[in-house]
Amino acid sequence: MTTPETKSRAGEDLPPAHALTAAMTGFISDFKAFSHDVKAQLQEQDVRMTKLDRKTMMTSRPALAQAASEEAPHQKAFAAYLRSGDDDALRGLEIEGKAMSTTVAADGGYLVDPQTAATIQGTLSSTASIRSIANVVNVDATSFDVLVDHSEMGAGWATETGARTETDTPQIERISIPLHELSALPKASQRLLDDSAFDIEGWLAGRIADKFARSEAAAFVDGDGSDKPTGFLSYATVGNDSWTWGNLGYVPSETAGGITRADPIIDLVYALGASYRANATFVMNSKTAGHVRKLKDNDGRFVWADGLALGEPARLLGYPVLIAEDMPDIADNAMAIAFGDFRAGYTVAERPDLRVLRDPFSAKPHVLFYATKRVGGAVSDFAAIKLMKFAVS
Repeated sequence: MTTPETKSRAGEDLPPAHALTAAMTGFISDFKAFSHDVKAQLQEQDVRMTKLDRKTMMTSRPALAQAASEEAPHQKAFAAYLRSGDDDALRGLEIEGKAMSTTVAADGGYLVDPQTAATIQGTLSSTASIRSIANVVNVDATSFDVLVDHSEMGAGWATETGARTETDTPQIERISIPLHELSALPKASQRLLDDSAFDIEGWLAGRIADKFARSEAAAFVDGDGSDKPTGFLSYATVGNDSWTWGNLGYVPSETAGGITRADPIIDLVYALGASYRANATFVMNSKTAGHVRKLKDNDGRFVWADGLALGEPARLLGYPVLIAEDMPDIADNAMAIAFGDFRAGYTVAERPDLRVLRDPFSAKPHVLFYATKRVGGAVSDFAAIKLMKFAVS
C-alpha cells in the first residue's frame, strides 16, 4: 500500500497539504527514535555509575573494619578494665590488636592504650625540663651505656726517611646510666568510674603526666642518683681554670650571692668550648631570669632579648634560655645558672612502655591506679656543661 509518506520519500509528487503532513510525520518518527536512543544510553550510564559506587563502597569496607578492630575493641577493653577490673576483653585481644603493647603481664599489669600514652609523652616533652634540650634515647634494657672518647690522640711531624715514634693512644670511658622506676598512684571512687560521662582515660593521662613531669624535671637537675636519675648539679664542681674530666667547671659571678655586671656571663659563655657553643642553651629559673634580664653591657645595652615570635625562647647574649623552675635561686655559692650543649652533655634513657595496674581493694571505696615508667639520666660529657657560681671566686 502506498502512503503519502512513502510517496514523499520516493520523490513522487504529492499535493502541498499532504506533503507537509508527510514531512511532519517523518520528523516525529525520527525524533522518537532519537529520544529512545538517548534514554537508553542514559539508563545504561546510570547502571554503570551505580555499579561503580557499589564497588567503591565494597573496596572501602575492609579499611573501615580494620580501623574498628584496631581501635574500638582495644579502647573499650581498656576502659572496661579501668572502670570495673574486667580483664576478659583485654586477654581476648590478639597481640597485633594492641598497637604499642608487647605483652600482658601475669600480675595483671597492662600497657596503656596508644591514645593515652601519646598524651602523656606529649605532656612530658612540652614541660620546661632538661628533657626538652637533652639527648633522649629509648632502650630495652636495665641501663644505657655511653662510650666517650675525651682524650687526645697523639701526632707528630716526621721526615720522609726518619724514624717514627709511638704516639699517645685515645682513651675511651664508659658511662653507665641505670634506669629507675618512676611511679604515680592516683585514685578515684568507684561511683565516679561508673559514670559513663567521665573521661577516665583523659583524667588518668593528666594526673600521671603531671606527676611524672614534675618528678623528672627535679631529678634531671639535682637528683642524687639513688633510685632516681643523677642531676647535673649533683656532680662535683671545680673552678673552670682547674677543670678535669668527671667534674663540672664553674665561673664565679664576682659578687657574693648576686651578680651586678654582665661580664661574668660573658666569661661563662667563653668558658665553654667552641665546638659546644653552637648548640648551647642557658638554664635558670624565673627568679634568676628576672634578675639577669636587667643587666647591661659596658655600652648600656641589655644583654637579654625576648623572643620575637610566638613560642621562640628568650635569648641571653644571643643564646636561647630555658626556664627550669627546679634550678636553685640566686644565693651564696649557689649554681643558679647553667650554660652548655645539653644534647651532648646530658642523656635521658627511658623505656618506651608505660604500665598501669588497677587496684580496687587497697583503698575502698576508691580504686587506685598504679602507673610506672622506667627512666634514667646522667651527664654524658663533662666538657659540654658549665656553671655559674654566685660567689666572689
